[in-house]
Amino acid sequence: MKNMKRLLLIFFITMIVIGRAFAYDVVLPKEKKSIVSTNYAFFVGKAKWSENITINDEHIPLASNGAFAHSVKLKDGENRIALKSNYTTRIYKIYKTPKEEVIKPKLEEFDKKYVMVLKDNTPLRNTPVDAGLNRISHLFADTFLIVDGEKNGFYRVFLSKNKTAWIAKKDITDVVPKAEAPKFITMNSETFKNASVNTIEFTDKLPYTIDETDNELIFKVYNPQFSDNSVYTVNIKKPKKFTYKTTLNGGIYTVKVNSVPVPEEQNLEDINIVVDPGHGGSEFGAIGCLGDKEKDINLGIAYELKDLLSQMGANVIMTRDCDGDISLEDRVKLAKDNNANIFVSIHLNSIPDIEFNSHKNKGTSVYYYNSNSKELAKIVEDSVTSNAGTRKDGVKSASFAVIRPTDYVGILVECAYMTNPHDSVLYKSDSFARNVARGIADGILNYVSDECK
Repeated sequence: MKNMKRLLLIFFITMIVIGRAFAYDVVLPKEKKSIVSTNYAFFVGKAKWSENITINDEHIPLASNGAFAHSVKLKDGENRIALKSNYTTRIYKIYKTPKEEVIKPKLEEFDKKYVMVLKDNTPLRNTPVDAGLNRISHLFADTFLIVDGEKNGFYRVFLSKNKTAWIAKKDITDVVPKAEAPKFITMNSETFKNASVNTIEFTDKLPYTIDETDNELIFKVYNPQFSDNSVYTVNIKKPKKFTYKTTLNGGIYTVKVNSVPVPEEQNLEDINIVVDPGHGGSEFGAIGCLGDKEKDINLGIAYELKDLLSQMGANVIMTRDCDGDISLEDRVKLAKDNNANIFVSIHLNSIPDIEFNSHKNKGTSVYYYNSNSKELAKIVEDSVTSNAGTRKDGVKSASFAVIRPTDYVGILVECAYMTNPHDSVLYKSDSFARNVARGIADGILNYVSDECK
């Protein structure tokens, strides 16, 4: 009998210890000791409602599901951060590496020389930086260029007396100039019911840029080997809702502009829509306060969206329909091969390297790259926030690979923040995926059908 009481006592003590030990769980940081280069340490996790969580003696509020998130400003060197609950204390030692002094690269000018682009889809940029919204065109393999300067791993491209650009050194090879400069042959434009085809022909491949006004695409081809002022311009009228594709065959440039199909009734018939669940397979995406993986939530929303769009009559293609790896290039290729009119990439957001604000770093944001996608981004943000009850986090431009092509109207939807405790209550609810999908589907329908209302 005494032994039984002793065993019961040991059992109850063990349960209390276990209960205390697992009263909270920290998802981020993953290690108690780490070396980082960020300005903030971000703490994400969950706790029981009975727990009082503090980080460096600052009280951390819990969401209704126990989720919490907090950022700590780091100083150079070792940072000691104490996370305390009612019964336990965890000490995190995070070493922040001092930032190296940034030496601004200088421009080194040299005599003009000829180079050749190595592969298709090579960015031509307006600044010598390998990031951001600075792309002005995507050049084709074997395009001849003249360069006359070097800066930050880029060559300065001489396009005309009044126009220069930049191309990464790794994307070109030096060549011997041809004896004869490329010559202009002809240009032509044909207009059809829902498209226009515009061509301009030369004897060789030359660099180009595309600019936009409110009413036109301005396609320019540069021939500096022939003349410093040799610029050929094609002004192309653009519809209200459109996509366009630029091809180069020999020395013949073709710019085909297509109107986005407008259904006769309130449906999505004849519309090809690619639904892209972000991440997948070995790429988890963001990790939420409760340990959820972004890739799984993205896929759940995508399935709901596919069902709704199909019911509206759209032809829907999924970039992935399971937890598998797929590259960004393959996602884009799939969309182009299926003549996508609209491309929707589904994600959930995470907090960048800033001080976390639970009231600001939350909600739905929608990204676009090309101006022809901005209207859809605005409509979808309005519709998703209305249907899912999320905060409006803004319509923003960004250079994401899957929404850069002009072949389709492309947007990337950050449905909510994985690492915001209050958003985690929303995205863990049974209705969230369906509500977000309904918002996106209704937004697309409103976008394509407003001309027939």
